[in-house]
Amino acid sequence: MHPEILRRQGLPEELRNEKDIWEQRYDSIVNLEKHLHRNGTQIVKIFLHLSYEEQRKRFLARIDEPDKNWKFSTADIHERKFWKHYMNAYEDCFHATSTHHAPWYVVPADDKENARLIVSQIVLDVLGDLNMAYPRTTEKRRLELHSIKKLLAK
Repeated sequence: MHPEILRRQGLPEELRNEKDIWEQRYDSIVNLEKHLHRNGTQIVKIFLHLSYEEQRKRFLARIDEPDKNWKFSTADIHERKFWKHYMNAYEDCFHATSTHHAPWYVVPADDKENARLIVSQIVLDVLGDLNMAYPRTTEKRRLELHSIKKLLAK
């Protein structure tokens, strides 16, 4: 949306090609996630998708409710003009970085309660797939613990 931000990042000139910088960054993301997966890290990527209309309502609530004033910035209104561009950018990112071992979950977030339930279910499903269990104790280890218990009981 804002090429000037990329230009201010101090990247070397050869990395500032705006035509393929995002493909390079997506490749970096996929490669990092591949490395993490190979080393036993479970990756869960969740995007909370808010509709344009719901965003408008939440902005108004942030203005109307003093406790939420801190959440609002006039820059938000400026960025809203780029909504379609952001949606296209998100879609490009999801397509480029969603893999079997690191998929994206796009969750409709207009309804906060249901969004939280969906996210909770995703997390529970992923945790369930990890097949975690406490290590089993061997007979040898039980005997060792029993002898230690006798020592501590004295």
